[in-house]
Amino acid sequence: MKYEAIKQLVDDAHNITVLQADNPDGDSLGSALALEAILSEMGKNVTLACAVDMPAHLRYLDGWSRVQKDLPRQTDLSIIVDASTESLFEYYEKNGQLAWIKTKPVLVIDHHVDATGISYATHSFVEPVVATSELLHQIATELSWPLPVDACEMMAVSIMSDSLGLVTDATTAKSFRVMADLVERGVNIGKLDFARRELMRKEPELLGYKGRLLERVRFDETGRIAFVIIPWEEIERYSALYNPSMLVIDDMRLTVGVDVVIGYKVYKDGKITAKIRCNFGKSVASDLALSFGGGGHEYASGFKILKKVDIEQLILDVNTKTNELLDNLETT
Repeated sequence: MKYEAIKQLVDDAHNITVLQADNPDGDSLGSALALEAILSEMGKNVTLACAVDMPAHLRYLDGWSRVQKDLPRQTDLSIIVDASTESLFEYYEKNGQLAWIKTKPVLVIDHHVDATGISYATHSFVEPVVATSELLHQIATELSWPLPVDACEMMAVSIMSDSLGLVTDATTAKSFRVMADLVERGVNIGKLDFARRELMRKEPELLGYKGRLLERVRFDETGRIAFVIIPWEEIERYSALYNPSMLVIDDMRLTVGVDVVIGYKVYKDGKITAKIRCNFGKSVASDLALSFGGGGHEYASGFKILKKVDIEQLILDVNTKTNELLDNLETT
């Protein structure tokens, strides 16, 4: 059996921790919640954990509030979803909580095939599918795990999130077949999308802030790259209401001539994070992020710089690399 190692690890465990990286998204949270529903149906005691707060735009997912920041000490098995790079667990590494996780079996389920890997993983199952939940559906089906409706809903959210609505290059015929199976099992795509759109309703003050952000959008000399810088003061003020960079990412992408957009956040301690999104046919996001120590997908990725650097020099370096990747893409 292809997934015999997973079956053995799960069968032997009673207390299971499902762990997301420091950059949770729709795929990671959807996969974590789906696993929670599946494993709970199997009689397991499941804890959901992530070192950072769940982003506001994901809080339409029923169960997001069950994700806790502290890792439980009573765990027989940890399952890492949607991540297979050690640097993505910076906070738990710093506060020492990873130490006791590493003393017990660790299972990785992910779809980032270009990731650097988790050295302390007991087993890693990484396959090039569109989202982690597509792989999770494959595992659950082969192992005859229960697939209750709430698990199927979260899988659907996960797949729709990472495929940008089943339109990315990584979406395959199998992705559609998995979605069809989830619908046959009771998932109402319309209901999930309605909940998501309701949460997207914004506080009035965000409209004015979005306008100010758009006024600060800059372009590189080629016009192919649009970027914006969000300082700590704005991160602190607006993040509880909405992710500032996500307010303008789509507007930047819809600008004529733009291929790649980047939202930079500059934190109080000097750390810089970058969120990268690419338009169709310009699939350089993953390679760009990897060049600066990050990772992700061909069309959506990111990186973080932990040491204090000059933001303008970083932008110049990123723009140079982006144009290099775009040029290479056009000549292949």
